[in-house]
Amino acid sequence: MTTPLAAKIAREYGTPCAVIDMDRVERNIARIQKACDYAGVANRPHIKTHKNPTIAKLQVAAGAKGITCQKLGEAEIMANAGIDDILISYNLLGEEKMARLGALQAKANMTVAADNSTVVAGLPRAAAASGRPLSVVVECDTGRKRAGVETPAEAIALAREIAASKGLEFAGFMLYPTETGWADAQKFYDEALAGVRAHGLDAKIVSTGGTPNLKNIGKLKGGTEHRFGTYIYNDRMQVAAGSATWDDCALHIYSTVVSRAAPERGILDAGSKTLTTDTGGLDGHGLILEHPEAKIARFAEEHGFLDLSRSNTRPNVGDVVRIVPNHVCVVVNMMDEVVMVRGEEIIGTLPVAARGKLR
Repeated sequence: MTTPLAAKIAREYGTPCAVIDMDRVERNIARIQKACDYAGVANRPHIKTHKNPTIAKLQVAAGAKGITCQKLGEAEIMANAGIDDILISYNLLGEEKMARLGALQAKANMTVAADNSTVVAGLPRAAAASGRPLSVVVECDTGRKRAGVETPAEAIALAREIAASKGLEFAGFMLYPTETGWADAQKFYDEALAGVRAHGLDAKIVSTGGTPNLKNIGKLKGGTEHRFGTYIYNDRMQVAAGSATWDDCALHIYSTVVSRAAPERGILDAGSKTLTTDTGGLDGHGLILEHPEAKIARFAEEHGFLDLSRSNTRPNVGDVVRIVPNHVCVVVNMMDEVVMVRGEEIIGTLPVAARGKLR
C-alpha cells in the first residue's frame, strides 16, 4: 500500500528518494542536547551523517559547541557556511592538506587529531600558513582497535611532541570507547592526564564519541564533550543498539516495487547504489515499514531483492514503500539531495553539500 505522501514524493521527485522528517530531526537535536546538558558535557555533533551546513547550524543553535568533521573536505564546506568551531577527528597528512588546513585555520577555530609523530611533524606547516597556533588532540585507542595510540605512555609522549612543536598547542585527548569499555577508557585517561600534568601540560579538551554511547554520556570523569553523529537521522543499527526507537528514525528511503516475478520474490528500484551493503551485523538490508516481515535479502547495483516468504502482506508492482536503512551515514553520502517533509507536507529539498568530500 502506498501512502498519500509516498505517492506525492514519487510523482514529484521519483524514486528511489531519501526523505527526512524535519519534526523528527529537530526532536533528535533537542533530545541529545538535553542529554548532554544534563550530563554536564558539551555536545560536538559529527556531521558525517547529514553532511549539510543547514542542519549543522540547527545543532549549533540548539546549544552544540561547534561540530566534528571526519575529513578536511567536509570541514571546508562547513567553514565556508560560517561554522567557526570545528574538530577534524582524523589524521591529516601531506603538503596539499596542510595548505588547505592552514587556509581553514585562518578563518575558523580548528582542532585536529593526531596519533603519530609523522602527522604531528607536518602540522606546523598549517599553523604557519594560518599565522596562528593550531590546537591538536591526541587520539587514544581505548578498545576499538581502529586508530589511536594504544598506551597512556604513548599518549604522554605524543602530547609532549605536540607541545614542543612550533605553532602547535596540545589541547587534550580524543577517545572513542566501546559501549562496554568505559572503565578501561577511564583508566587510560587518568594515567595519560597524570603524565601530561607531570610535564606541565593539561587537557582542556577530553572528547568522547558515538551515538550508541548515549547510555554512557557523562560517565568519563573529566570528559568535556561528546561526539554524537548518527542520532540526527538514526537507523536500523541504532534501534538495534537501543540508542533510538523507530519513531526517532528521521530518514527513510522511498522505493518503488518494480517487479514481482514470483509469489515470494520482488524487486525494488533501490539497490546497492542507494541502500548500502553494510548490514551492520543485521539480517537483511533495511526495514520496510509497510511490510516489516519482508526481507531485503541482497542487491545488484540498481536492484533490491525482496524475500517475501515470511511476510503475511506482500506489495504489488508500483507500490512505493518506506525503508529504514541499516547504516544511514553511508546512504546519505550516495545522495545529491534529501527531500524535507513535515507531517504529510513536502517543504523542500536540501543538498548533501559535503557528499563525496572524502579528501
